[in-house]
This record gives sequence, C-alpha cells and structure tokens, in this order.
Amino acid sequence: MTEAEALEKKQQQHKPSNGNVPPEATREDVFDHTYKEKEGPKPPRIIVWRNVILMSLLHIGALYAFFLIPSASVLTLLWSVLCFLISALGVTAGAHRLWSHRSYKATLPLRIFLGVANSMAFQNDIFEWARDHRVHHKYSETDADPHNAVRGFFFAHIGWLLVRKHPDVIEKGRKLELSDLLNDKVVVFQRKHYKLSVLLMCFFIPMFVPWYLWGESLWVAYFIPALLRYTLVLNATWLVNSAAHMWGNRPYDKNINPRENKFVTFSAIGEGFHNYHHSFPFDYATSEFGCKLNITTCFIDLMCFLGLAKDRKRVSREVVLARIQRTGDGSHRSG
Repeated sequence: MTEAEALEKKQQQHKPSNGNVPPEATREDVFDHTYKEKEGPKPPRIIVWRNVILMSLLHIGALYAFFLIPSASVLTLLWSVLCFLISALGVTAGAHRLWSHRSYKATLPLRIFLGVANSMAFQNDIFEWARDHRVHHKYSETDADPHNAVRGFFFAHIGWLLVRKHPDVIEKGRKLELSDLLNDKVVVFQRKHYKLSVLLMCFFIPMFVPWYLWGESLWVAYFIPALLRYTLVLNATWLVNSAAHMWGNRPYDKNINPRENKFVTFSAIGEGFHNYHHSFPFDYATSEFGCKLNITTCFIDLMCFLGLAKDRKRVSREVVLARIQRTGDGSHRSG
C-alpha cells in the first residue's frame, strides 16, 4: 500500500476532532468494485409513456413561459429566483448532502425547512431520492446506476425517468441499509404526505404569493414562478447526472467518469465539483474550495453559525493532495 492510499484509509477509519468521517457513515455510498454486470443481452427498454407525455408537456409549458417573462413584474421575477434557490437547496443541502451522504447534522427546524424545500423541488420524495443516489454512488456507471452516463447524455439527463429501471437498480436499491432514513420523522412525514406537499409547495405557493401580495396575474404567476422555475431546477439537477459525468477535468481521479464542470457548479448552486464529490462523497462541501462558487456550502456554513447544523464532515488537505498525486489527471489548480 502506498503512502497516499494509507492516508485515505486512515481518513475513513477514524473520527478525530477535525470531523473526519467513520466508515459506518459512508459504507452505502462507496463504490462497490465487486459488482459485475450480467453477461448476455440487456433487458428490453420499456418506455413509460405517462412520463414521456408529462415531461413533454412540462417543457412545452416552460418554453411558453419564457415568452411571458417581459410581462411579469420585477417582484415576480425576484420571487421566482427565490423559489429557485429554496427548491434547489431542498435537493442540494437536503436530499443530497444531508440525507444521502449524511455529511453534516441538522436540527429539527432545519430538517423541516429542507423537507419543505425538497417538496418545492418535486424530484421524488427524500427517501426515494436518497436511496437512488446512494445506488448511483455505489454502482456508478454500471447497469445498477439509475442514470448510468455510459448510456449517453440523454439517458443520464432525462431518459432514465422515461423508461423502467434496469432490474439491477431495483435489486441493489432494496439491499441498501436505509434505516437512518426510515428513522427520520421528517423523511417519513414527507413521504406519507408527498403528493399534497408537492401540490402546495411546488405549484400553489409559488403561484399564490405574487397573485395575492402584489397583484400579478394568475396566468403569469403559474407559468413563471411555478412551472418555469420548477423546470429549471429539474434540468439544473439533471445536468449533474449528465454534463458533469461527461465534460470537464478530473484532477482527483482520472479513473472515474465524473468531472469538474463550472457551468454545472453555477446552475446547480455548487454541485459541479463532481470529480471531487465522487472521490470523497462524505465531504459536506463537495469541493476542496469551501464556499467558492458553492452557494450550498455557504448555506450549510450559515446554518452552523446559527446553531441549526453541526458536525460537518471534511476531507483533510493531506488526503486530498495524496489523492491528487496518486490518481489525478494533472489538471489540479489550487484555489
């Protein structure tokens, strides 16, 4: 074992005061090298026509909403941006960094806020999102990966939602240890009342506020802060699965597909440092650069300052440098 490998192993075996993470907190999101794809022909691709129709109508509606932007008031546009940020945080700080990777701890008030924000994002309930994301990390770029980027940009971006899951995705998802999610009252409550929470948070509240508070027309209020905002959040999230697995550099591990992609970092409020994230999935910042271009990390830091979050897990500088030297593609730049 090299010195670099020894450092990484030590990082995941202990939990000293600097916040390094123990193995039991990350075992479900570490890549499984023992998995082998089944030989022979792949199972038939079964199209879910209901999803195809709904996604087509959604994007047609979002395209129409672009033409309504000049008729919207400034307050409505600002409200739309705020709704985008809230719903995005429900995915990035909530379903992703808190519930999928357990990279920090949140108090009940913060978990409730993130649960509500996640319903505003409408990307499956927290339990299902976190389960599928853990499967994605554990079996990345294989048949067991829900949005396997090896199958092409379209499949990784949206196509995976338009067809039945590969049997291996379902099988591996059932075998994961998910007791932490099932024991979280916020996760369980949101899952139980998910449809109602989505109707309220994703569509009604974004539409009602501008109509009621400053007299925006219901037509504009529905299409811009509700429909267009929702579609943009969806695509920003999907770009992490597609673009960030195909385009960009790999300064931490050249042997995996996930890349560092600045456009995705901007659009997904900090989730585009994807080569780093797949190299160190338990790091709460998903980047070695802290808050730089990373609104989600800034949000979590603010929550810690306010006493609403704690125990942020971080990779030591020594381990990051060791990984760069051992498996990086030579493109690393500090800062």
